[in-house]
Amino acid sequence: MSAINAFLLANDLRIATNPCVSPDFCLDWPALLKRLASGTDIHVWPKSGFKTRSGNWVLVEHLESGDCAWVSSPVEPGATGIELADGASIGEGRWAYPASFDNLLAIKNLVQEFDPESTIFPSTGQNLGSSTLGVGARFTTLHWPAVEWAMSALEIGVTANQNSIPRELVYDVDAMLANRLDSVPFPFIGTNVPEGHQGQSVEGMSHGCVLSKLKTGFHRRRLAWSFNADHQPIGGKFDVREDQLVTGCVLASYITFDLSPELAQTMVQEDAGAWVAANVPTDVVARVRARLAACGIVIDDAAFASLLAYVWPSLQKMKRRDDKYASARAARFTTEVGRAYLRELSIDELPGLTAPETTAAMLALCEVLGMKIHFVAPAFGFQKNMPYPDNAALEGLIEKQWAVCRDFGVSIGFHSGSGKSAENYQVMGRVTGSRLEIKTSGRYTYEMGRALSISRDPEDRKLWLDWYRFTLDLAVSGAFSTDATESRMARSFIVDALSKSGREIDVFADAATARAALEKLDPSPEHMFWFEYNFLYVLAAEGRAEKAALGDHSPAGYRQRARFYAVSGEARLEFARNVAAYIVFLAEHTGLVSAERCKAVSRLLTGYTTLDAFTADISR
Repeated sequence: MSAINAFLLANDLRIATNPCVSPDFCLDWPALLKRLASGTDIHVWPKSGFKTRSGNWVLVEHLESGDCAWVSSPVEPGATGIELADGASIGEGRWAYPASFDNLLAIKNLVQEFDPESTIFPSTGQNLGSSTLGVGARFTTLHWPAVEWAMSALEIGVTANQNSIPRELVYDVDAMLANRLDSVPFPFIGTNVPEGHQGQSVEGMSHGCVLSKLKTGFHRRRLAWSFNADHQPIGGKFDVREDQLVTGCVLASYITFDLSPELAQTMVQEDAGAWVAANVPTDVVARVRARLAACGIVIDDAAFASLLAYVWPSLQKMKRRDDKYASARAARFTTEVGRAYLRELSIDELPGLTAPETTAAMLALCEVLGMKIHFVAPAFGFQKNMPYPDNAALEGLIEKQWAVCRDFGVSIGFHSGSGKSAENYQVMGRVTGSRLEIKTSGRYTYEMGRALSISRDPEDRKLWLDWYRFTLDLAVSGAFSTDATESRMARSFIVDALSKSGREIDVFADAATARAALEKLDPSPEHMFWFEYNFLYVLAAEGRAEKAALGDHSPAGYRQRARFYAVSGEARLEFARNVAAYIVFLAEHTGLVSAERCKAVSRLLTGYTTLDAFTADISR
């Protein structure tokens, strides 16, 4: 038994209430095998079936624990189960195998060797390399059925799983157990929070998103979907653990390369021209210059040398990481479709708004280095969950970037993309011809708050009020922090909530005054302080609004996370409708799907009265 599975079992942290922590979806194989042999307490997921050359497969689960297994019925009578690890005969020619991560990777090969067009696993197929929506969530996996419903109803594939690694997901569960996770600075709360602040492992999320689509029968729709390992940090302190990052992300079909860790420590060269001459191959400089000229991009020699001196170390490391991703996938997967992955270049971390000349130079460098880029993310000055204030100005910014991207055959990735106006999204879609990606991870925690805040279930109401109180406590303590950034941001969140509620905003005489003003407000997910702090609650030990409790990977943190998996069917349905409605909104206004179809899908969405009815339609 792996160390992480032993840890989870010892603390009664089961998959049913804490999925995706372990890479495996079976923690106790001997116990599950006994149930399989006796046929008791086993749920067969009827829509999960698929075929390989050797026979028919179905996913089964012990619902109380969440432990899963693969059951195969060989085509040839008497055939032995030798294709996966730890197999056992369970009678009538059937073999059962634990849903381990290694077995999942083996099944991927079996499936794609038999059916290269299969959509069970994340891929690069159909339009995913040019037009997509990035749908992640910063706290649980409860949004997955809604994403599957939206893809099915709209008949489009999207980036159906997206998270920053290692910031949001645990990149290595052994490092977590050994208390070796690094921390991530969050200046707006004046502290560092441990990496993987969602609590889930990247392998566990990879595994769980596949099983979700089998359980709902989404794979029958034959719609390709992708998994984005977002903001993969290049260089800096991540050099020493890039091999673990590569290993953890082997099932991701889409990698976003974030150069900012290396750029943050790159020294500015006083004589950039001399540095480039000494460190950058002359053929690279010449080929990049020629590529820019062919696109009509003019950069003077000094500016070009300064840019090359700044980005060349990070691009060399990006190339090294990219080669490692390609090698890891070649070693684990046996088909070309299984090895393929998309690349996004994130340059929105460079200082200021991104100049078109910078975008062109970066894309030319990647091209010369043999890295096909599918999406590039320039900086447009977006703020999370806030509309861009000037559509005409936004159109001008995007047009300049699109002129470059069109020449390179690259789509634009809009980071911090959630919470923009319909008009903003229309501009993005119109200018790019819908060749874009919108990253929207922050939106879906908010949608859960909306669902819980109107639920009639007593436990849902308690969770909502506890969650709201947590953010109020953080806001008040932050407003009076000695850390200038933390205090400034907390006060701005408080002022926003009070002013939009028509209340007095001069409330900072002392903490008691500020608290009293906030406590007069009706708890609402629309309050800015709730929106900004809400994601920190999911792994806060015992729900405490204390910095030391945030991102807690001990049993206390995971027991807190389990509260969300205990929400009622009413809340789950409302959450699913909220998530699906937002995806439909994005698809319509970016032009990915016609307005007529989106309106029809919206009407369908309002008609569901049970979660079962909602999920039943996914496979149709």
